[in-house]
Amino acid sequence: MGCLDFLKKKPKATSEKKQTQSSTNGSTQVSHASTSRSDDSGTGLRPVSKSSGSSSSQKSIPAMYEERAHTLRVFELDELRAATNNFNRALKIGEGGFGSVYKGFLKPLDGKGDRIVVAVKQLNQRGLQGHKQWLAEVQFLGVLEHPNLVKLIGYCADDGERGNQRLLVYEYMPNRSLEDHLFNQAYPSLSWNRRLQIILGAAEGLAYLHEGVEIQVIYRDFKASNVLLDGEFKPKLSDFGLAREGPTGSNTHVSTAAVGTYGYAAPDYIETGHLTTKSDVWSFGVVLYEIITGRRSLDRNRPPGEQKLLEWVRQYPPEKRSFRMIIDPKLRNLFSLKAAIEIAKLAESCLAKNPKERPKMSEVVERLRKAVEMDPIVDRPSVNNIVTRRKGGTSDMPSGSRSRR
Repeated sequence: MGCLDFLKKKPKATSEKKQTQSSTNGSTQVSHASTSRSDDSGTGLRPVSKSSGSSSSQKSIPAMYEERAHTLRVFELDELRAATNNFNRALKIGEGGFGSVYKGFLKPLDGKGDRIVVAVKQLNQRGLQGHKQWLAEVQFLGVLEHPNLVKLIGYCADDGERGNQRLLVYEYMPNRSLEDHLFNQAYPSLSWNRRLQIILGAAEGLAYLHEGVEIQVIYRDFKASNVLLDGEFKPKLSDFGLAREGPTGSNTHVSTAAVGTYGYAAPDYIETGHLTTKSDVWSFGVVLYEIITGRRSLDRNRPPGEQKLLEWVRQYPPEKRSFRMIIDPKLRNLFSLKAAIEIAKLAESCLAKNPKERPKMSEVVERLRKAVEMDPIVDRPSVNNIVTRRKGGTSDMPSGSRSRR
């Protein structure tokens, strides 16, 4: 059956109301679960009805989704089975707690032309929160639109004899994720210029969520693995299963159970359950240091004193000469030290203990733009600056550019 049909089960409602309210009713059920600290599903969707502290004119994500749901394509399960060769393991391109992601090939709507390459996320049927996170992604990405957010093409919900199937269909991102290119030795290291362009684009995506939408959105799961890269290495934020609407009216935060990824979640959010956009800013600061160092936020394979990235980099503050010791050796000295110092200072401000002292993402974007322009590395054509074809897409070879000291 088609997506969201399962929500149309209000016995006292007329058929017309069922058609117009199905998504809203479903999101309301999710919302009541997600606003409790003891039962946070991670979906973060508020009921359409407003609290006393909300502005009566402000819409919710579910209400906005009702207006735009027609832009998403509804798929049948058999159609996605055919697209992925029955979810063939050879086409699997990702896996996590949510389930698996497959590369798929779909026929255009008009049946003409070449097949379209897509990514199909199949949620784990055994996951306790899979359906709610799936619904959150459908509604958030059915509303949000920005060059630095991954595009949701459509969805599928099938309640069959073999259980409930929940799937999402996205645009295909051939260059995988920022995580792959920073930490996976199977991929050539990103050049300095490319790292800065990627993190700037990711910052612009977060700034849009925080300040560019009618309803403030808190991403809640910013990390390198959720920054996907298209064929031109343009970054796009993905995985909105944990996203939440921000506080409204006089409220200063959203109270929720702390969820996210260890090493990226803000300590104040973990301790209090108080979620704000500054929680995302903290996570962004962590990834800034990952960009500089080429190290994971947590790496148990390193010596005890180096396993936690933030603890390790504190020994080498940006104002000290020893700072350059933490810069990723895979850059082979092809970087701007001046820009790296400014980015480290920006990371420190994002990681301020007091959330109120952390900058807004719009301010982060401006500071990053200045750092990018401050002392650019000019890439020179060379055999090492060739984009090569690898499994999963093109990969950036280290440039043969000179470093700036």
